[in-house]
Amino acid sequence: MSLSLPVDPPRARSLTGVVPQMIAALSGGSDWFAPATSAIVLLVDGLGAQNLAARAGHARFLSGASSKKDTARTVFPSTTATALTGLLTGAPAGRHGILGYRALVPERDEVINQLRGWDTDGLPISWQRAQPLLEREAGAGRPCFIVSKPEYAGTGFTAATMRGAEFHGAADLADRFGLAAHLSAQHPGSLIYLYANELDAIGHKHGWESERWTHALERIDGAVRTLAGALPADVGVVVTADHGMVDVPRHRQLLLTDGDELVDGVRHIGGEPRMLHLYAEDGQAAAVLAAWRAAESGRSWVLSRDEAISAGLFGDVDAAVAPRIGDVLVAARAGIAYYDDRLTDKAPQKMVGQHGSLTNEERVVPLIRLGAFA
Repeated sequence: MSLSLPVDPPRARSLTGVVPQMIAALSGGSDWFAPATSAIVLLVDGLGAQNLAARAGHARFLSGASSKKDTARTVFPSTTATALTGLLTGAPAGRHGILGYRALVPERDEVINQLRGWDTDGLPISWQRAQPLLEREAGAGRPCFIVSKPEYAGTGFTAATMRGAEFHGAADLADRFGLAAHLSAQHPGSLIYLYANELDAIGHKHGWESERWTHALERIDGAVRTLAGALPADVGVVVTADHGMVDVPRHRQLLLTDGDELVDGVRHIGGEPRMLHLYAEDGQAAAVLAAWRAAESGRSWVLSRDEAISAGLFGDVDAAVAPRIGDVLVAARAGIAYYDDRLTDKAPQKMVGQHGSLTNEERVVPLIRLGAFA
């Protein structure tokens, strides 16, 4: 059967190419960016290109610095753990192995959080299979820095994806941006990863269409303006994101419960509310696929593991990574979200802003060039 999956334009730029192209620009050899002495990649968590366009009047600096062509396609699933790993390794999910918010560890028969599981469930650093670009560049003598919130220093995810760089923490958004500008000026040839999670946190709690999200966007826009004005002319900046966001009200949630035929034959549910990994009991994968296609194909893409791999959704998939992918994948096409209501913790059901699927709202992100890259 035809899956009718969305197809990226032939010349679409991938989030996984951003940092490799920035590194190339430091030696004058990038296909995307002009030469620069130092480079900053600013990752604004949760800022989709369509979210930004819809609130352009509240982000006049960012909007004025970009055009409709200044975009990239994030990875699949369109979620933070997978996207940040892709950004910082330059590798597709099928190689680095971080396949969503929650994914199966086959040898343990457990579904584990891919952002926090390093610290809470003992995921080894080697679970992330690709070498971080910051580690490679630092090993070659380049000054490499992370500027983020202090609580991310020393976490397993930071080590797995950003090791090799010197960490600088600042709780305040403006302080973070000022610190990145200072480091770029003081260390010629440096590569700096600057992270802002404020929009994503507000979007999950209140929705991206809320006034609080808009106010946070205004603050980020002002901070980026100040950053651009504080930089030496030979420093290049790229503003991008890991994913966009769609708002899903409570009445658009589908709750999976005992006795529901959609959980028959399902051993584990991973992923996130808009992109499920369904891990089937032995011999039940075909039945699970058929049940979900019959019930949900009108509003979600429902496909088998082999179909997802053949379609290239995870890029080239290493043999060791394939078992981490669900037997059945369910990627929401409509404005819906799926929750396992059998879980004791109902807090995730309070989330408004969502992401993870294949829609343009979730996958198209800004690729705004400032400073030497403008």
